[in-house]
Amino acid sequence: MLNTRFFDDFNAMRRDMDRIFSALDSSEGRALSWSAAPAVETGWTDDYLNLRFVLPGVPEDSLDISVQGNQLVIRGERPTPQGFGKQGATHYRLPYGKFERTVDLPSGLDTDKCEANLHHGLLDLRFPVSEAVKPRRIEIQSEPKAAKKIAA
Repeated sequence: MLNTRFFDDFNAMRRDMDRIFSALDSSEGRALSWSAAPAVETGWTDDYLNLRFVLPGVPEDSLDISVQGNQLVIRGERPTPQGFGKQGATHYRLPYGKFERTVDLPSGLDTDKCEANLHHGLLDLRFPVSEAVKPRRIEIQSEPKAAKKIAA
């Protein structure tokens, strides 16, 4: 026979945890203000380093993109939605508020010629690879046939 007291205690603990997480999710319908770094993906081609940041709901005018030394810094703010739900009945799961993401860049990029494009909540950055660091083939110089004769 199972002890019903165990289940009562377990259910009481579950209700307490639900209250705690509900308080964290929303405080009378207001979103939490927290910092969350956006996800980033990278891809290389022979000529470019491509970076993609996931920024849904972030307006272009709230973004600040800069290169400081060998670091790319993305700052911005995702505004809390207005009129999304009635007070006390709204639970936000997306992070709202200010954010910052710093990415270390490899040497050999031409950061002055970076291209940025924001589309459908994705920020794409394209950094050209400097010609000086691109691989290049070195040709082997052949000696003239007369120089190849071995003295006897």
